[in-house]
Amino acid sequence: MRLNKWTVGLAAAGLVSVPAGARADEQPSAIQTALASTTLSGYVNVSAHWDLGSGNANQPRYKYGGTSKSDGFNLNVVGLTLEKPLDEQQWAAGYRFDAMFGPDANTFGSSSTIGGNTGDFAIKQAFVAVRAPMGNGLDFKFGVFDSVIGYESTDAGNNPNYTRSYGHSIEPSTHTGILLSYQFSELFRAQFGVANTVGPAAINYRATSGAIGDPNSPLAYPAGSNAKAESYKAYLGSIALSAPESLGFLAGSTLYAGVVNGFSGSVAGTGAGLNETHWYVGSTINTPVDTLKAGFSFDYLHIGDQANDVANTIGSGDMYALAFYLSCQASEKLSFHLREEYFWWDIGTGENAAILDAGGIATKVLATTATIQYDLWKNVISRLEFRWDHDADGSGDAGAGGGTLAYGGTTPGTGDRKNAYLIAANFIYKF
Repeated sequence: MRLNKWTVGLAAAGLVSVPAGARADEQPSAIQTALASTTLSGYVNVSAHWDLGSGNANQPRYKYGGTSKSDGFNLNVVGLTLEKPLDEQQWAAGYRFDAMFGPDANTFGSSSTIGGNTGDFAIKQAFVAVRAPMGNGLDFKFGVFDSVIGYESTDAGNNPNYTRSYGHSIEPSTHTGILLSYQFSELFRAQFGVANTVGPAAINYRATSGAIGDPNSPLAYPAGSNAKAESYKAYLGSIALSAPESLGFLAGSTLYAGVVNGFSGSVAGTGAGLNETHWYVGSTINTPVDTLKAGFSFDYLHIGDQANDVANTIGSGDMYALAFYLSCQASEKLSFHLREEYFWWDIGTGENAAILDAGGIATKVLATTATIQYDLWKNVISRLEFRWDHDADGSGDAGAGGGTLAYGGTTPGTGDRKNAYLIAANFIYKF
C-alpha cells in the first residue's frame, strides 16, 4: 500500500497510525528522518519554603529565591528541551531548544523584546550546532546559548543544592552570538565566543540600544543611554583542564577558568547599562574517598565607570563571591551536600553606591547551605535543605529593595534582621 504525503506527515506527528500492510519499501519522509534523531526531555520543579521567624518582607538576594516563595508551596519552573545533538560525522549538524515556563522564567529574564519578561516564559537556549572537520573537530553554536562560566546551572536538578549561590546570582546566564569549542585532547578543552551583550536581557538586544530602563529600578534610565558603537560586542572565553590518570585519586578532577566582558543592559537590578567584566575560576575535585567529592568557585565582577547621560555618572565597583562545596554519595539513593559561601562588594562612589544602599544590600554576607537528597522514586529528585544567610558587617538597612543581590534590610516589627533561616523541600521530576 502506497501512503500519500498527508498520511506520512500525520503519522510522523503521531496523529494517525500507519496500517500494518504498508509497503516495507516505502521511503521515510524528511520529517520522519528529522524527528527520528530529535530527543524530547525536560523537568517539573516544585518546592515548599518555610522561612523561620515572622515577617519575611526582606529576603536574601540570591537568584530564584525571594519573598514570592516564602512560607508556602511553589511551582518554580517547567523546563522543556528539544535537541538533535551532534553525531560523529565530520560535517555534523544539530540544534537545541530549551524553554522555561513558570515564575523562575521571569527571574531568568530572557525576553524577545526590550523591557523584560513577565509572561512566565523564557528561552534559555536556542542554537544551531555544526562541526567542521578541523583537527579533532571544531564545534560551533549559533544563536542563544548558556554562558561559559559558572559552577552552578540554571537547571536546579544539575546542582548539588536546591537554592543558588551568590556567585551564580551575579554571573551572566545566557548570550546571543557565536561560540567556538575545541577539544585539544582528553585533558584540555577551550571555548571562545562573541555575543551581542552580557546576557540575558532581551535576546536580540544590542549595546547600541543603551540601557533597558527597568521600570522597577530605583533609578530607571531611558533606552538609548550608554549606547555603544555598532561594532561593540561582548567577548567570552573559557578553558577546562582535567587531571590525568597519573595523578592517582585526583584523576578526572577538573579545573575551569573563564572571562566574560561586554555591555550589560541592567547591572544588579539598577536598570543602568554599563560595561561589565566577569572573571571566574572553579574546580571539581576527587578525593581519596570514592564517595566524597569537593569543589570551589570564585567569581569576580567589575562594573566599569561610565557616564550615563549629561546629568548622571554611575560609579564603578566590584563584587566577589567565594564558595566551597562538599558532596557525599552515601548510597545509591542517598547523598549529602554542603556549601559554604562568602559574598562581598566594594561599589565605591557614585550613583551605583546610592542605588545599592537604597536596596538594603549588605557589603558582606556569609551563607551555609546543607542538603539531603534521597531519590526514592524513579526519575524524581527529592531534597530537604536548610540555609542560613548572615549579614556579616551589619550594613543592611531598610531601603527600597531594588533588585539587589545580597542580604540586608529590615523586617517589619522585628528591627534589623542579620540572619535569615530557610527550610525548603524540593521535588524535580525529569523526563
